[in-house]
Amino acid sequence: MPDELTLNQRIVLASRPVGAPTPENFRLERETMPDLADGQILLQTLYLSLDPYMRGRMSDAPSYAAPVAIDEVMTGGAVSRVERSLNPKFQEGDLVVGATGWQSHSISDGRNVISVPSGLASPSMALGVLGMPGMTAYMGLMDIGQPQAGETLVVAAASGAVGSVVGQVAKIKGLRVIGVAGGAEKCRYVVEELGFAACIDHKSPSFAEDLAQACPNGVDIYYENVGGKVFDAVLPLLNAKARIPLCGLIAGYNAHEAPSGPDRLPQLQRTLLTKRVRIQGFIVFDDYGDRQPEFISAMAPWVRDGKVKFREDVVDGLENAPEAFIGLLEGRNFGKLVVRVAQD
Repeated sequence: MPDELTLNQRIVLASRPVGAPTPENFRLERETMPDLADGQILLQTLYLSLDPYMRGRMSDAPSYAAPVAIDEVMTGGAVSRVERSLNPKFQEGDLVVGATGWQSHSISDGRNVISVPSGLASPSMALGVLGMPGMTAYMGLMDIGQPQAGETLVVAAASGAVGSVVGQVAKIKGLRVIGVAGGAEKCRYVVEELGFAACIDHKSPSFAEDLAQACPNGVDIYYENVGGKVFDAVLPLLNAKARIPLCGLIAGYNAHEAPSGPDRLPQLQRTLLTKRVRIQGFIVFDDYGDRQPEFISAMAPWVRDGKVKFREDVVDGLENAPEAFIGLLEGRNFGKLVVRVAQD
């Protein structure tokens, strides 16, 4: 007997952006899902994660992962509910997380999804503090940052999904934490809710001077999510043997030509050499995928005990994902950005 027909809504890449993405780069489509084969499960997306790395996947420039093809569904992690199952490992109603993309439904053989941990306040947490962003924060800080009590850490995008976790874990490890965020509201949240020692508004005309005043003993760890003028302000503050986990460079993701102004490479090279600075880029699941149990065992108790707090920015409706993603690249979100595709 054939399966009941399921209509899938999906957002595909209609064209590659030049500079900042626009709504015209995306297209909403509808299709009928095929019948399940033995061993497969039909998934209904509940929450879709929107993350800065997706901008790179819209480009066909060489990178660590293949680009999204034109007319193919946009890539992305999601929490989904098992609607139908012909796989004995999954039951109807199970919640799973996997890279199922910007769509309302998907079909899996079970190999690309894992169960959502039980007992979460919201299953969307598997996309944030207990998902890829949280693991990115934890592994970059602990493995590359090598935090030591008493050191000073600066983290860019401090109110975001990664930066907020970096700073809170650093606090647990006994560091003095300085955040960088855009706007008074975000900075206030970082200090008053997350407990950072200070948060500097990168929109301020005196940003570089304000950051220097907040770091009288220099910077031992700079967790890089942004690049651009934030990195420029941090560079002269780096201490000898400082460490820089390089997670992202969102300030340059929409750039399509070389930046204007003086050549800053000689200053960077001289600082790296004379201060013996370690800077290392990483891709979390490529480099640390086998250490996910270590991350969960550390992070889950901190979240449960309130030592690590999290904030979500929830947008309703798959059709609103493109505009929300464009806003993410402009810094309009406040917390981990997720799209609620269906009610859980």
